[in-house]
Amino acid sequence: MTGDHQTLALLLFSTFVAVTLAITTWVSRKRQGSAEEFYAGGRLFSPMENGFAIAGDYMSAASFLGISGLIALYGYDGMLYSVGFLVAWLVVLFLVAELVRNCGRFTLADVVAARMRERPVRIAAGTSSVTVSVMYLVAQMVGAGSLVALLLGGTTEAARTWTVIGVGALMVIYVSLGGMRATTWIQIVKAVLLLGGTVTLTALVLVRFHGDFDRLLRTAAERSGHGEAFLAPGLAYGGDWTSRFDFISLGLALVLGTAGLPHILSRFYTVPTARAARRSVVWSIGLIGGFYLMTIVLGFGAAALVGPGAVRASNAAGNTAVPLLALDLGGGAGSTGGTVLFAVVAAVAFATILAVVAGITLASSASVAHDLYASLRRRDAKPRSEVAVARIAAVGIGAVAIALGLLARDLNVAFLVGLAFAVAASANLPVLLYSLFWRGFTTRGAVWAVYGGLVPSVVLVLLSPVVSGSPQALFPGVDFQYFPLQNPGLVSIPLGFVAGWLGTVTSREVPDEAKHAETEVRSLTGAGAV
Repeated sequence: MTGDHQTLALLLFSTFVAVTLAITTWVSRKRQGSAEEFYAGGRLFSPMENGFAIAGDYMSAASFLGISGLIALYGYDGMLYSVGFLVAWLVVLFLVAELVRNCGRFTLADVVAARMRERPVRIAAGTSSVTVSVMYLVAQMVGAGSLVALLLGGTTEAARTWTVIGVGALMVIYVSLGGMRATTWIQIVKAVLLLGGTVTLTALVLVRFHGDFDRLLRTAAERSGHGEAFLAPGLAYGGDWTSRFDFISLGLALVLGTAGLPHILSRFYTVPTARAARRSVVWSIGLIGGFYLMTIVLGFGAAALVGPGAVRASNAAGNTAVPLLALDLGGGAGSTGGTVLFAVVAAVAFATILAVVAGITLASSASVAHDLYASLRRRDAKPRSEVAVARIAAVGIGAVAIALGLLARDLNVAFLVGLAFAVAASANLPVLLYSLFWRGFTTRGAVWAVYGGLVPSVVLVLLSPVVSGSPQALFPGVDFQYFPLQNPGLVSIPLGFVAGWLGTVTSREVPDEAKHAETEVRSLTGAGAV
């Protein structure tokens, strides 16, 4: 994009950043010294507010940019992400939301450590949470780089580099100054903007095809170059057994991963009661469900109006399909309508990224301070405020995410999020479910469940085609690919559950019946919950 396009889009970017920084500054004037205020916003948010914030936290760059791009490139197979991300919320609603709100205070480790030896459990859960969060952050950084590279006409890699660095710096500012309260309001504003932009684009696509969805699909199939195969399973995940197992692995990761995401779990602590946590999920399911239905229209709309060839030419992973669609719907390149609509969509997408990275950074810095620092600090060392440690941790996490985001800049953001979901489902979900529902679960079982899922999932990603051995890999010039699947969930998720079971049955520890009874009563009734 050149000239007025760049100016208008950059103006909208700047406006949103200014508004969010104003919110952060206003909130930072309030008392942020207590851990409850910094981590949980004082637990004062209503179910509707928290539902919008959860939706804002969840509808990330992977959803808005990545999923639509995958559908534009691969048709039916790209819709797996939309379906998987949505179905995952049923697991959260029925198994996790209310129980987590009753049992914990700020982090996943609070739930597990309630009936275990705290130190080893907190170190394991904290390590896992930080790992998942950093992987999720990388996807958002990649989305930001792709977006601004398109805005600036794909001039140089310097544009992407400075964009990623800028997003990292902003997220550190949001978290360090505003804590959970500022992060929540940024996510609410972002959710409203994103839903408004998505509704507008969806309506314009349907108007272009006179409300005939069948005609939209047929046009997309014709322009795809694959014909009817574009609308049938198998374009991305068909063929040999490796692709089919990858399909199953990805589906498992998407459906089970949400319940193990640290930044989603931490949102349940921002409401006053477990009932409010459950109602928050109902609100978020409605908002997220409508959004993912619209991403299907946007993906096929991009295939029909822009064409997969043009999408790939702009970004090989498909991350810029929606902005290109907006440009076409507004009247094309050079038109005033196209300029305005493109600029608005680009600003909304950038807002999406900023809000999500703030939530993830807050959750991961909370794990560092509340779990790792508190567990590893020597007893004779001078205690430092948890909030101060969390702010320092936000800087370190931001630096790591920036470095990895620059490395993975050519991968699809939805695909990168799928990897984060696989690690969350492998390391966090087994220990969480065992802690809530297994009376005989022990400390060794908890630690083994975390590491038994975390280590294999990370190792399998490193040994997969994602990192080496293929032209699209992070390191295409080398080959240490020994694991054929791109997503490790099919192997690593069962390993996490098996490791937790094996650690428990081989442990000599006698479970504390009194602690289990207390945890069970608290989780089911809310009695004694913070």
